[in-house]
Amino acid sequence: MRLPDQGRTPEELFATMRERKRADADWRGGRTFSLVYPASPEIDEVLTEANLLYLFENALNPARFPSLKQMEDEVVSMTASVLRAPDGAGGSMTSGGTESILMAVKTARDEAGVDSPSLVAPISAHPAFAKAAHYLGIELRQARLDADLRCDVEHALSLVDGSTVLMVGSAPGYPHGVIDPIEELAAAAAERGIAFHTDACLGGFLLPFMERLGHEVPAWDLRVPGVTSISADVHKYGYATKGASVIVHRDRHRLEHQGFLYDAWPGGRYGSRALAGARAASPIAAAWAVMTHLGWEGYRAQVSRILDTVARVREAIGSIDGLHLWGDPVASVLAFGSDSHDIFAVGDVMDDLGWHLDRQSGPDALHMMISPAHDAVVSGFTDDLRRAVEAATVSRGREARYS
Repeated sequence: MRLPDQGRTPEELFATMRERKRADADWRGGRTFSLVYPASPEIDEVLTEANLLYLFENALNPARFPSLKQMEDEVVSMTASVLRAPDGAGGSMTSGGTESILMAVKTARDEAGVDSPSLVAPISAHPAFAKAAHYLGIELRQARLDADLRCDVEHALSLVDGSTVLMVGSAPGYPHGVIDPIEELAAAAAERGIAFHTDACLGGFLLPFMERLGHEVPAWDLRVPGVTSISADVHKYGYATKGASVIVHRDRHRLEHQGFLYDAWPGGRYGSRALAGARAASPIAAAWAVMTHLGWEGYRAQVSRILDTVARVREAIGSIDGLHLWGDPVASVLAFGSDSHDIFAVGDVMDDLGWHLDRQSGPDALHMMISPAHDAVVSGFTDDLRRAVEAATVSRGREARYS
């Protein structure tokens, strides 16, 4: 496509956009289980208004837009309190979990200051750690998983040496929804003087409210000695629009290693605490708006909806001959497979029926991330899943896919 000689009318171009959008995943109808996290029309209205209010501003320079700086500081502070950060903690917002993780890896690398640095993460850790290692010149060492699909602590420690600048655990991990043994890993890291990062991009706005609802959750947050940083995505189960994530450090002085300052050019001092220079203002506004709109009680209500739905979906999977969950997921992430059916063939039929499930290998699984709005589709999903198992034969050969 070339830039047109004559522009199109708003009516024409929006008609084209709406037509193209018809081929996109139906997340509003509850047919997708990743990428978008629908909650309620009321929350959608709050997000829409907040985004429109800050649609054109630039978050690069807080001196020009002090309201943005105040909202960003308050989002970080609220997130730190949810993650049980101690006095003296500090952090910043980023565009998403990948950028938060990259900043955690950069901070650990620069703080350690060793030659040929390495980081140790379970093989189930998010690919953002591999991406960060690739970008930052760090060797990635992957620890295998135990039978329960959590990080094998003994194997992880066998990969640690004098070059290791960071150890990692997930709460929960994306592939199986289980929480790595954070206490053991963080304690081992602390004993060796190594930074430890909890990736709670998924769980940061789920697990604290599960605890408030009386559920037992393995230790994972900044209450755990040895955890030096933690990431949590407000645009996942915090329900903000993309992209809004937060990285929190136990010690705010670590931000000195996260940031970048430069003044050897004619334009004056340039600085940022994340990768981006110019930043969209609307995700900051949306994060602040939805967090202050929901509060502890609002989030607890949404998590209660999720857990009720998860229980129904788990019961449905368990009632279908040949299907079973992998691991023992703690919250909203479910991966299920089969010892008697080609699970990807089942996925093919679910695709044909209009459902969008991710696929995983090692072990083969169909993957779901339950959001509040999925409570309206459980019965239809269950009926179609049962139909898919009965109809499935041989997979069309589609491989594992992420989102």
